Amino acid sequence: MTLLSRLTASLLGQEKQKMLLSSDTGHFSMVRALHLADLVTELNGFCGVMSVFSSLRYCLGDPHDYGAIWAALGFMPFGLFFDFMDGRIARWRKKSSLMGQELDSLADLISFGMAPAAAAFALGIRTPLDHLFLTFFVLCGLTRLARFNVTAAVLPKDKTGKSKYFEGTPIPTTLSIVAVMAYWVSQEWILEDIPLGVAAQGTTLEFHPIVLLFVLHGCLMVSKTLHIPKP
Repeated sequence: MTLLSRLTASLLGQEKQKMLLSSDTGHFSMVRALHLADLVTELNGFCGVMSVFSSLRYCLGDPHDYGAIWAALGFMPFGLFFDFMDGRIARWRKKSSLMGQELDSLADLISFGMAPAAAAFALGIRTPLDHLFLTFFVLCGLTRLARFNVTAAVLPKDKTGKSKYFEGTPIPTTLSIVAVMAYWVSQEWILEDIPLGVAAQGTTLEFHPIVLLFVLHGCLMVSKTLHIPKP
């Protein structure tokens, strides 16, 4: 199938989906508009939400019982698995959709933006200034995903129509921070024992210096000049 025929088929599929989504009849018209890949994307979002709830459960339980926080950290790699599989399935079935693109970004924001920030909070990064830094991190992820949705069509493409590079670090790379937090848990470096301790302790500017790792990663996500080749 040529690139032109693939684009034509994609456009026809998108028009069909728009008609289903805008239909005034049928309670399940939105469900009928979803492709198999979109349902897999929903599983990515499921993992992200479960991770956030697990972090909340850890905050409410015994701080020495690490089961909930391990679950919170473990759900995020599963989210990456489903994030990878939805694209593979879409290419295998030769079916993509506008709905799928939006679902993918929203699910990624939960699994790789909100979930890591919630886990960091659960582990003890909880001062008011920490909150601002973690919020900055999540908003950087939100901005990066919004920019991707807008610019994906205009980025340079290879012969298969695939973008040649990412602008800024993709949001799933936040799993590198998740791996660091998992190491903290394994060493019991949490709550009062978080690495690097607390700066400006006892003041209104009290914060955990390690939270700047999230700030740095947020800046990398929204970078315009950082181009990362796609595999």
